[in-house]
Amino acid sequence: MTSAAQVTPHPRPFVRTLIVAQFATTGGFLAVVLLYVGRMTSAGIGPAEMLTGAYDPKDITFFGMFHPVVAVLYLTGAVLGLPLAIVAVALVAREREALPRATTSLLLAGAAGSVLVLVARLTPPLLDVHRWWLD
Repeated sequence: MTSAAQVTPHPRPFVRTLIVAQFATTGGFLAVVLLYVGRMTSAGIGPAEMLTGAYDPKDITFFGMFHPVVAVLYLTGAVLGLPLAIVAVALVAREREALPRATTSLLLAGAAGSVLVLVARLTPPLLDVHRWWLD
């Protein structure tokens, strides 16, 4: 009989990937909101004018080459935000002792951010941002 505990290593690449995915999708959402607000203030217009089609997000010159990346992150966050949060919370609950404190904090912060972004997407002002982005 052995007194050594059975230790299973936690999947570090999976944990890192989960953290990066959570923060990348949240960052994609924040980038779209900042572009919307920035475009609106630089043109000196209101939210109603942004939806007319005259202020297309792809027309922002310096942003043109990053548009596909941000578009994928934005849409991925809309679809996978909640599942990523659920997986992160389940991983923290299951591997609480094995995960370092910093990793646990990052996973929970990413989960909270994903859920907050999902809820924010459903507010009326941010539905306008969504319509502007997907136009």
